[in-house]
Amino acid sequence: MSIRRVLIVDDEPDIRELLEITLQRMGLETVSAPDLASGHALLAEQDIDLCLTDMRLPDGNGIELVEHIQQQHPEVPVAMITAYGSMDSAVAALKAGAFDFVSKPVDLTMLRNLVDSALRLSERGNNSSGEMRRAGKTEHPGQSTIERIVARAPASRKMVETIRKLARSQAPVFIHGESGSGKELVARSIHELGPRASGPFIAVNCGAIPADLMESEFFGHLRGSFTGATADKQGLFEAASGGTLFLDEIAELPLAMQVKLLRAIQERAIKPIGAAREIPVDVRILSATHKDLQAEMQAGRFRQDLYFRINVIQLDIPPLRERREDLDELVARLLEELGERWGGTQFEITEEAMDRLRDYTFPGNIRELENVLERAATLCENNRITGQDLEFLQNGACASDHPPAEDRDAPASLADQERALLMRTLEATRWNRSEAARRLGLTLRQLRYRIEKYGLDKSS
Repeated sequence: MSIRRVLIVDDEPDIRELLEITLQRMGLETVSAPDLASGHALLAEQDIDLCLTDMRLPDGNGIELVEHIQQQHPEVPVAMITAYGSMDSAVAALKAGAFDFVSKPVDLTMLRNLVDSALRLSERGNNSSGEMRRAGKTEHPGQSTIERIVARAPASRKMVETIRKLARSQAPVFIHGESGSGKELVARSIHELGPRASGPFIAVNCGAIPADLMESEFFGHLRGSFTGATADKQGLFEAASGGTLFLDEIAELPLAMQVKLLRAIQERAIKPIGAAREIPVDVRILSATHKDLQAEMQAGRFRQDLYFRINVIQLDIPPLRERREDLDELVARLLEELGERWGGTQFEITEEAMDRLRDYTFPGNIRELENVLERAATLCENNRITGQDLEFLQNGACASDHPPAEDRDAPASLADQERALLMRTLEATRWNRSEAARRLGLTLRQLRYRIEKYGLDKSS
């Protein structure tokens, strides 16, 4: 295997020398340039595997070099060296496509970790591309996921363009969007379009982990480290090493856990419960929440230092009401997926039904749209969804979010409709009560009550 070559672009001789010595001790070859023009020349003349560049150069700035490499040498990862505390410069470099950044004075341990990660992931990405070319495929490994994002609306197209740019970076990305807007789909797209695509993608809902188990879940533990620890357990950080860890609903983390998470992100190392030493981890952090983190900080529920560490770049997902041009294709796609889940059923939807959907604001976004279509598909006759099947969307409120009250005195016509709906759903699910309750937006107890109320059975 040939020796990897790193280009160092910095106008300070002492910095160049320090970086050269550090990288050469890692078994790497180095070439140096004192300015932008020399850096361009070396990139054109030699095979470069990684570029480290200072932000301020005599004849320009590092952002220009990042953009040049993105255009002319996209296979070369580039990391920015910034002045201490200059987060604006670091963010600008990451948005331009830089792999990562390191601050002056340079922490050599962090530098070595950064270089090791960049070269390893670059090699992994190149190998993956080669394997796909040999297989006769031209699509990107993450294309199937990014294509699941319908992007006809200007706001959606802009979001997809941003996703593609962020995929090459290793910077933490904070994904902000309302509930049901598709935050995990966006996170997975960022992962699969980047050099970590062949590594693991692990998504965790921070609000679903009991507070007393969080440290063990995130960092792991050793056997015997506490009561009930009968075996070693690998934590989420270690399991995601070499890939991406997506922390959904990060605002739900208690303050004590926020402190430990911040240290793990900053040090790129974790300490399992009961361990004597830290374990280095190579993880890209993506996070999300539907809450306003600025408001959470002001209320003292979210740490400011953690906010700035995870929110190096923020990606906003537009709500469905701001991407109306996407609605028709979303409906067609969701009905197709629903039909596949229901054993190859083909659904139709009338223009009257589409008009009802276009007039609705969808506060629950795409998740609510999916639930609405599933309920309508259950209500409809002959797999054809009409405006009548969407009457529960009247007055700006989706009845699927508010199950009918258990009222024995309901009018007969409504009772007949409810009985028919129950029978169609139970038959469609082959009397799987859990699935029927999910489709109807009911609890199992509510479903059992209605089955008994109407005297339903398979012979009805």
